[in-house]
Amino acid sequence: MAGMSACGAAGRSVRVAVVGPMTGEQAKQGKDMADGARLAVAEWNAKGGVLGRPVELLMGDDAQDPKQANSLANKMWTRGVVLVVGHYNSSCTIPASEIYNLRHMVMITPASTNPKVTDRGYKTLFRICGRDDQQGMVGARYVVRAMPNAKVAVLHDKTTYGQGLADEFLKNYEQMSSRKVVYYGAIVKEDQDYSAVLTSLKALDPDLLYFGGLYPQAGLLVRQMRQLGLKATLMAGDGTYDPEFIRIAGANNAEGSLLTFMPDQEKIPGAQAVISNYRKRFGEVGPYSLYSYEAMNIGLAALSKAGALDGLKAAAVIHASSFDTVFGPIRFDAKGDVLESPYVVWRVESGRLVQIPRQ
Repeated sequence: MAGMSACGAAGRSVRVAVVGPMTGEQAKQGKDMADGARLAVAEWNAKGGVLGRPVELLMGDDAQDPKQANSLANKMWTRGVVLVVGHYNSSCTIPASEIYNLRHMVMITPASTNPKVTDRGYKTLFRICGRDDQQGMVGARYVVRAMPNAKVAVLHDKTTYGQGLADEFLKNYEQMSSRKVVYYGAIVKEDQDYSAVLTSLKALDPDLLYFGGLYPQAGLLVRQMRQLGLKATLMAGDGTYDPEFIRIAGANNAEGSLLTFMPDQEKIPGAQAVISNYRKRFGEVGPYSLYSYEAMNIGLAALSKAGALDGLKAAAVIHASSFDTVFGPIRFDAKGDVLESPYVVWRVESGRLVQIPRQ
């Protein structure tokens, strides 16, 4: 009953939202998500909207702050939003999803990878990206196979995402290799100077430093590593996959860095028309632009098929359906995760991110 009264407040339009870090150091990721959602909504409106109504897209800035994310979730509820694409950070998605779940609002995150996001089994919560236990395993397997005798150190940024990913890599690496890492520690995300931690690491002379965190901090880490003469290869997860990482680090400093992310979107035949349209409207496609685009498409298709602006009915459609996307057919499991792990390894080569063939 609560869900229906909120939807009624939206009037004639179908209110949906995209939420994420629209300001601050992660604003590029927020813009990528917003532009992907904008493109999907524009296409739906060009075809007549949803259930005979125009789709109205609201934007929300969580400022990468869990408290702000909670406040934003409540705001979207009061404004009659029935579908949310977001958030970006797992530390924002997890608390905000408590509210979306309580209010029976469909939430599809294009980017939050911490396992806890979906492990709670909320019926209206989904993610179109993969999980950190998946990419932690992929990263560890690559290191074991490609660098079997490496001395490995692990560092994280103390966030839900960063520490969770680092721990998944650590667990999988030590199980697969039967070796212990030479260092496990953390940085303070808000700091700009990591010399104290890096000086300790230099004394251990690791061959590889696995970092759980995002591209602004990863870029600074690599730059400062090289300044200190620390030659270790950096490996990180999807939160570091962005050309901004290379720009911040410097192309020479970033050379050889390893990242886990989804397969090359530029080489997916079914994505080319969407990529072309996106570029005409917004410029270069970001790491999560198409994931946000398809998250919005899936949510709107589910509302249309459900025949009502009802989050529980739309969620039931998502659980029961297969969706044709630019990535190919997508189905979700009972938790709301995609059925297949999407992760591959990328390497920085000559200032560009290049996908390494699956091993």
